[in-house]
Amino acid sequence: MKQNTLVFLIYFFFLFSFSSVLGQEKVGLVLSGGGVTGMAHIGVIKALEENDIPIDYITGTSAGAFIGAMYSCGYSAKEIEAFVLSDDYQKQARGILKDEQRFFFRESGQNSSLLSLEFSKDSLFFRSLPLNVVSSALLDYSLMNYFGIVNASLSMDKSFDSLFVPFRCIASDVAFKKAVTFKKGDLNKAVRASMTYPFYLKPINIDGTLFYDGGLYNNFPSDIMYNDFNPDYIIGSNVSSNSAPPDENDLIGIVTNMLVSHSSFNLPCEEGIMIEPKVNVKTFDFEKVKMAIDEGYRETMKKIDSIKNYLNSRTTQKELFNARKKFRNKIKDLKISSITHNFYEKKHIDFVKYSLKKKKRKTYIDEEELHKRYYRLYASPHIDFLFPSLTMKEDSTFNLDIYTQKSKEFRIDIGGHISSRPINTGYVSFQYRNIGKIGSVFHAETYFGKFYGSLKLNYTADFPFQYPFSITPYFVLNRWDYFRSFSTFFEDVQPSFLIQNELYLGIKLSHPIGNNTKSTFDLRSFDLDDRYFQNDNFTNIDTTDKTNFIGGTASWDINYNTLNRKQFANAGSFFRLKIRYVSGQEYTIPGSTSVFEDTIIKKHKWLSFHADIQSYILKNKKFQIGTKLLSTFNTQSLFSNYTASLLSMPSFSINPDLETFFLPEYRSPQHIGGGLDLIYNIKKNLELRLETYFYQPFLLLTKNDDGTHQYTEPFKGSAWLSAFSFVFHTPVGPIRTTLNWLPKQKSPFIFQFSYGYTIFNERAIR
Repeated sequence: MKQNTLVFLIYFFFLFSFSSVLGQEKVGLVLSGGGVTGMAHIGVIKALEENDIPIDYITGTSAGAFIGAMYSCGYSAKEIEAFVLSDDYQKQARGILKDEQRFFFRESGQNSSLLSLEFSKDSLFFRSLPLNVVSSALLDYSLMNYFGIVNASLSMDKSFDSLFVPFRCIASDVAFKKAVTFKKGDLNKAVRASMTYPFYLKPINIDGTLFYDGGLYNNFPSDIMYNDFNPDYIIGSNVSSNSAPPDENDLIGIVTNMLVSHSSFNLPCEEGIMIEPKVNVKTFDFEKVKMAIDEGYRETMKKIDSIKNYLNSRTTQKELFNARKKFRNKIKDLKISSITHNFYEKKHIDFVKYSLKKKKRKTYIDEEELHKRYYRLYASPHIDFLFPSLTMKEDSTFNLDIYTQKSKEFRIDIGGHISSRPINTGYVSFQYRNIGKIGSVFHAETYFGKFYGSLKLNYTADFPFQYPFSITPYFVLNRWDYFRSFSTFFEDVQPSFLIQNELYLGIKLSHPIGNNTKSTFDLRSFDLDDRYFQNDNFTNIDTTDKTNFIGGTASWDINYNTLNRKQFANAGSFFRLKIRYVSGQEYTIPGSTSVFEDTIIKKHKWLSFHADIQSYILKNKKFQIGTKLLSTFNTQSLFSNYTASLLSMPSFSINPDLETFFLPEYRSPQHIGGGLDLIYNIKKNLELRLETYFYQPFLLLTKNDDGTHQYTEPFKGSAWLSAFSFVFHTPVGPIRTTLNWLPKQKSPFIFQFSYGYTIFNERAIR
């Protein structure tokens, strides 16, 4: 009897144990695509975690692939939420680099460009149109950090079954019009392919196939979940839908239905549940990520009891934490011991190798060093696209493979400035770029208009060594033609009273100091030709005075820049310190209205120090406050007459419009000035700006009754100035209305409506 009882107990124990094992149901989570609405999946996962619902498999498309891959790589729902709400993610989604990822040394110089077109010598126009709205530089590097290191650390074949949660994602092969399921390989490539929304991000090439967003052909991969994993229970999170049938006048609808296949948003079995958050945000409305997450959480909590009633399986948060900790211990630190290069055109490009190669004294490149070199390389105008992937080696270090597309050889920029004042200017530039052991750019540009004209030619050789530098020989012609009035389109432009012509040529040597600062040494020779009347009593038959100043100059320029726009910035900082030595000879020939009769020849030498500082110190969503300071100290001697001396002096051009006036009150060899730039954001891209500045000259030039000139007593002539503007920042340049207040003018209020940038080529010495 006792023996039978013992057998029964053993039998019951094994039966109970077997039943418990059978009770551990496997749960699959299917995540749809949907852009920002797809962030609702984070709320879904967050609710499941809080209620101890296990997630054993994940399949996802587009945004669902991104969220699913993060979870599969061992990140918790709270960690994923913190990331997508961070400033890093916001910049990543918009293609905006952080300050430490910019490389000012390789950023193009400021000009009035509004539109750019790149093309190759063998490409047609339509092949040259851009395939992306935003840069994927930050995104692609981030995917390598979040997914590539994890994926490569786990198995040599990079199977997605080795992840914390086995994973599948979907991308679209547009050539064969089919959905492709990724099960292994480079996880960062697979997710990048799955989330490549057409014309928003640049498409990615994997093993010779071009991939776009998986949502084109399978936006809810429940079939992949069922066929690949066959779970006991499927939880579907869907925030997407098929496009409505178009009518005959709906062009966008017709094209969408031609390109996108209808997806099934149903589960392939009865053992499951659908969660469908109703997220009222647009595809790229990244500022509303939190709204999407919260809606996903709320919708899941409504159905959590139904999920619990079906499932017996539970994974406590403590068990999940310990499992993640164990998983993360398998992940290796990023140590790159070798680099391979994969070029789109299959050409050997030493520029990339020199930019990324290891230091001889170091056995590997760590993440900090790679971060610096990667973004410095990406900043080059010769590089159009980079994509990094990792493979772990036997010694637990990594090989970095860089897929590179060089920029097209030719680039044309078109722009200018259209204004209600007579300062309208067109701009056209042409670049030819070549890459080999060094990067080289030949650049030609012209400004044309009644007020300002310029021609600039330069060639830049960029040497991509451990300490990069560039050499730039250049040639510039400038011409300014000032009028006697501040006229608008509705007034007659009176005859010119001052024309300045400049010709200069020279050579620059530049090198970076960190990522946001560069140093430039400049040697140039110049020939300045100023023609002017010294009073307002002239006619069309009078001849101008003429002053030629011919000589040479050397300068050293330290420039720091993190401003977010080339004009009308509202974030970042700028600092410039310039030291210049000038030596030359003046030749002044009197005109018909001059009080002097003899030609004057005079030598001049001087040293100047110039400082320009801008910083936006308050970064509120609605308000920004910027500070500006401009100062010059110049030891130059006086020229032969009052006007010639004024023309040689630095001007207090603290805002762009002051460059377009000839204002004696704001010219002095030694001055300081500054003030505040107050910005109110009315709505996205529309700003109200109030700028108020105070100007204090140390020395001010005055004209005597007999025609001679001299300096006044120190610290005379202080002045205020202000500008009130509405600025709308379009993708192709700013539109603004501005009311300038210059109280020392006869008409102190000057209105202007304009489109474009008020930017000119650098002056020769002024």
